[in-house]
Amino acid sequence: MNKLLVVDDDPRIRNLIRLRMQSDYEVIDTGNPELALGLALEHKPAAILLDLMMPEFSGFELCQSLHSLRLTSGIPIFVVTGESGNRFRDQCSQLGASGYFEKPIDFTKLKQTLEETLRNKTPQRNESLRIKIQVPLRLTGKDRHGVSFEETTTTEDVSVDGFLCVCMSPITQDTEVGVYLTVPQEHFVGRARVARRDSSGKTWQKFDFQFCEKMNEWVLG
Repeated sequence: MNKLLVVDDDPRIRNLIRLRMQSDYEVIDTGNPELALGLALEHKPAAILLDLMMPEFSGFELCQSLHSLRLTSGIPIFVVTGESGNRFRDQCSQLGASGYFEKPIDFTKLKQTLEETLRNKTPQRNESLRIKIQVPLRLTGKDRHGVSFEETTTTEDVSVDGFLCVCMSPITQDTEVGVYLTVPQEHFVGRARVARRDSSGKTWQKFDFQFCEKMNEWVLG
């Protein structure tokens, strides 16, 4: 049975989540966000449900920490918050959250989203051997606002099934792009999806891309 880590300082919410989710998941919970990272490393949960507003250590900080560490970066994080509207939705997405649910929780939708996410989950690029090599690429796709973009960039390292590069466009987790090798002649390689953001708090960002479809020969494999 998959494990589900719940981080919320309200014991009533934790108990409710346990009651509603325990038939499908082994639920591990804590009201202390400072313990959450250790629990994630110990139990390797399939997903994490994370409250935003907690004393001393906010959900924003914890989400960023979990998403930045190699050993936890592949765990889908779903924010569960009492903050109404879309006030923090984009910020949470930029920090690596895979989903955003307002309280009271729609458990039917939550279960469906978890099931779909875990079914479609792909291995993180960090699990593959990386080679430091600069490869010029052209990326095309739609940013988080639905606006089409086209960008020329260069990889910092590559693996058989992905690559790390800077992308200036406002993209988020799971953004899908078309990938073109530009030398010696430009040709379409396939499609890749953002697996995680490699840096934060800067005007430029590095992103780990994982191939979801390869049509032509890549630089490795």
